[in-house]
Order: sequence, then structure tokens, then C-alpha cells
Amino acid sequence: MSTPVLTAVAWPYANGPRHIGHVSGFGVPSDVFSRYQRMAGNRVLMVSGTDEHGTPITVQADKENATPQETADKYTRQIGTDLQGLGLSYDLFTRTTTGNHAEVTQQIFLALHRNGYVVPKTTRGAISPSTGRTLPDRYVEGTCPICGYDGARGDQCDNCGNQLDAAELINPRSRINGETPKFVETEHYFLDLPAFTKTLGDWLSTKTDWRPNVLNFTKNLIDDMRPRPITRDLDWGVKIPLDGWRDQPLKRFYVWFDAVIGYFSASVEWARRSGNPDAWQEWWNNADARSYYFMGKDNITFHAQIWPALLFGHNGEGDKGGEPGKYGRLHLPDEIVSSEFLTMSGSKFSTSRGRVIYVEDFLRDFGPDTLRYFITVAGPETQDTDFTWDEFVRRTNFELANEWGNLVNRSISMAHKNVGAIPRPEAPTAADEELKALSRKAFDTAGAHLARSRFKLAASEAMKVVTAANKYISDQEPWKLKDDPTRRDTVLHTALQVVSDANTLLTPFLPHSAQKVHEALGGTGVWAAQPELREVEDLDIAGRVNPILTGDYAAEQAKWESTPIEVGRPLAKPTPLFTKLDPALGETGPEWAPITKD
Repeated sequence: MSTPVLTAVAWPYANGPRHIGHVSGFGVPSDVFSRYQRMAGNRVLMVSGTDEHGTPITVQADKENATPQETADKYTRQIGTDLQGLGLSYDLFTRTTTGNHAEVTQQIFLALHRNGYVVPKTTRGAISPSTGRTLPDRYVEGTCPICGYDGARGDQCDNCGNQLDAAELINPRSRINGETPKFVETEHYFLDLPAFTKTLGDWLSTKTDWRPNVLNFTKNLIDDMRPRPITRDLDWGVKIPLDGWRDQPLKRFYVWFDAVIGYFSASVEWARRSGNPDAWQEWWNNADARSYYFMGKDNITFHAQIWPALLFGHNGEGDKGGEPGKYGRLHLPDEIVSSEFLTMSGSKFSTSRGRVIYVEDFLRDFGPDTLRYFITVAGPETQDTDFTWDEFVRRTNFELANEWGNLVNRSISMAHKNVGAIPRPEAPTAADEELKALSRKAFDTAGAHLARSRFKLAASEAMKVVTAANKYISDQEPWKLKDDPTRRDTVLHTALQVVSDANTLLTPFLPHSAQKVHEALGGTGVWAAQPELREVEDLDIAGRVNPILTGDYAAEQAKWESTPIEVGRPLAKPTPLFTKLDPALGETGPEWAPITKD
């Protein structure tokens, strides 16, 4: 039975180009999952966009002597180009500066307000003495008053996990320029998190099958929940839709509040653009739907605590009760798929510190599938993982080029040379049937892993088939069977069938090369669809043009099953699937990301 599957992908800030550490957390895993789910026959809605509000954008705009909107426009297009090049199959990759997003955010807030889950509160806000601007909590650092960690943020200590207030920090300082902030009284709306203590606690207690890193983190979330601010003194963001607030020039929703609502607002925008404005309901008002949220581990609290609280509040299902808002009862997350960090030399990727490999540079020199493969098999799925050029070269040369690429090339080359087409099998032996049974069984095993976001294990199952097929060809030696063309053709047909199966198994991970293998096997049309970057008019703001990622994935041919290959289909001489890399690259790195010796 086909299931509606929502793939909700973390929203990257539109304050600079993306590096490979970013896409290892939110990008590649979510696309592998979505491609598998589509191939398995489920109705996938994969949504995200650029997060364009808040201080990170204004800080970057100041650096570039531009307006926040100009800065967001610039990097939204660059990020969209990067993600398209990587082959991330979004149904809609949009942005948070659309009229649609502002309207949906305000409606969610109004429902929370009516149900009593947001309350006004006078608090002490941090101000930059040199600029007079508000410093959001995340832009104030200092010593944690609870554990003593020097480097705690104004909203949370990453060392002990406790929620904080910037005014509580010892020796607070601005992350922007290092100055000591000034604290002044100001009124803001707060999300009443304590009003979700029982509701969230009961809900989280049912999530026993989540990834260990997510479960371990969420265990501490309920113990110390305090009201959390959802508005800020800023002139850049979504306005608060209440009398006395909407016309204030320095009152906006805090960026984290409107960003998590983006998963839903993007679904609404997709529906409106599809010609059926109510189409989002299949994923959000449907008890049979399933929703999966993909991000790095630094975003767990917003998806396992904050976003569920907002949904419960909108639905009128928090500890205070209430009535559903405009959108009815919205579906809560079924799983939080959080990755750890991809690091360089043991440290997080950091543009400011020169530890960075930009997606754009990587794609230009090495293409998308080598990066997708590395992230899948050697990335930070369950623990922090160091990226090294040496390991990248080894994986590319020995696994992609020598194992998979060589299997494809020699199987098709021999069939092309001896038959010119896919040969007809006659009297298959036990060895032939054993290999084909192995490849067919891999669909169940790898599929079960993919359904649970166990990408390394799934890729390993696919590569086991590749290894077995290479051994089969070496054992059967079809190049020695010139005097027995019937047996030769049976061996070659068996090899090509398993190449076809392995290509299907690898399609979620390697969609670009999967298309090439499909064509090398004589196939035509789209095997694995790719996203398109389009310029579209904003649905609600006259004159505004937005770049979006979208695509026609329903027309692709890839299905999660072993499909018999067509005897007699003409074959051409194949070209290499992957280019082997110079081993010296592992020692030096490319010129745009050289290896530096400490």
C-alpha cells in the first residue's frame, strides 16, 4: 500500500555558500531516503528552503554593504545551484521570505495565542553598545552558570544541554565583535514550554526506536523546560499579527520560531503551486502519513521539543487543551533523523577558521556521486567522522571505480563485443541462479535498512552484490568460452542482470551514474529524475521573483525491485563510469582545499 511520506529537511541559512559538512547532515541522507521511498511506491513530499531571517543574515549583509534581502537573494540562488548539482530531489525548496511563509507563520502563532500557549513577558534583552542593535541569544556567549563551560550560548549550553538566558551568562560577550553587551528591559512573547511538560513527555516516551543520539539527547529535554522567547527586537523577519505589535518597527518573530514552521509552510506553498491548494492535507491531516525530519545534531532540540510543542499548541493538545487552529490537527514528527558532525582534523567545518570545502568546488572537480557515496558510507550517520582526502581517494578508486565501475564496464563490454546486445540465457547453472537470488534478496535487506535511515548498512548490502558479481565473472571466465557461445551468453546475461539489479540498489545513493548505467544497458528515458532550478513569481508579493528547486519525479522509471533485462536490446561500447583519482590527491588535497600540516 502506498503511504504519504513527508521528508522534512533542515533549512540552511542564506548567509553564505554551503560546505560539505552542511550537506552531510541535512542534504544527502534526506535525498537517499526520499529516492528510496519513491522507488518503493510511496507518495513523497520532500520540502525545505533557505532560512533567511534573523541576525546571521543581517550580520552578513553588513559585511557586504548590502540589504538583508539582497544578501538572502544572492545566497539563496547559490545554495539552490549547489543543491541542484548534488541532485537533491526536492518537491519544493523555497525560502522563508515568501508571502506564503509569513501568512502561515502568523496563523500558527494566532492559534497558539488563542489556546494560551504564548504569553507576553518583560525580559532583559542584549543590545550591542556600538550599533544599538539587538543581539539574539545565539549571538551572546559566555560561561555557563550551571556547569562552568566557557563557550555557552545565550539560549543553551552545548556542554550540559541546559536551556539558558543570555542575561544569566557569566562574562557575556558578543560573538560578532567581542564587546560586552548591554542588557535592557523589553517585552516579548514567550512559548510556554512548561505547559507541554506532560504532553511532550508522554509523546517522547513512545519514540523508543529513534536513533540513539536523538533519544539520549531528548531524555533531558523535559526535566527543565522554561518559557522560551519567540519574538525579538529586530527589523528583519515576520511581523507579529497583533494590535500594538504589528506596526512596531523593531518587533519580529525570532528566526527559530518561523524557521521550523517552514516545513509546513513549504508544504502549503507546494500545494498552491500544484493547482490543488488543499493537497498538503494528505501529509499533514492524515493519520496514515509518516513524517521524517533530517538535520545535524545541533538541531535536535528544535525538532524533538520545540516543533512538536508548536504543533501540539496549534492542535489544542497541550496540557492546557484548546481548539485546533486554521489548519486542523497537524501531524507530528514520526522520526527525527539526526546525523553527527562531519569534521576536518577533528574540528567542525568552519568558514571563518579556514576549515572548509565548499560544495560548489567539490562538484566542479569531482562530480556529485563521489561525494554522495562518501557521505553515505564514510559519513557521520551515528558519530562524528573526519573527512580526509586520503579516504575520499581510496573510496572513489577502490569501491566506485575498481569495484562498481569495473563490473559495469567489463560486463557490458563483453556482451557488446560478442553479441552486440543483451544475450539470451540457456540452461542456467546453480552458480547463475545463486548470484541472481543473492541480488534479489538484497532488495528486501537493503530496503529495510533504508526505511529505517540506516544508509551505511543499505549501501553495504548493495556493494556485497557488486563484489559477488565480480567474483562470479572471474570464476566463470566468459572470455574463455568462445567455443561454447551458449554458456558464454548465459554467463553474460546473468552478469548483466545483476548489474541491472545492483544499479537499482545503488540508485538512491548514485542517481547520476545510475542514469548512465541505465543507458549503457540500452535503456531510454529518465531512470533517476533530477531537480530543476526555476524562477517563479511569489504567490503573494507582487513583483517578487523567487528561485525554487522542484522536479517531476513521478515520471522516473526506477522501481525498488529486480526487473528482468530485455533480451536482444542493443548495447553500445561503454565509457568509464568513474574516473580514478591521482593517489597524490590524498596527500596534498586540491589547490582550493590543500592539506595543511600542523
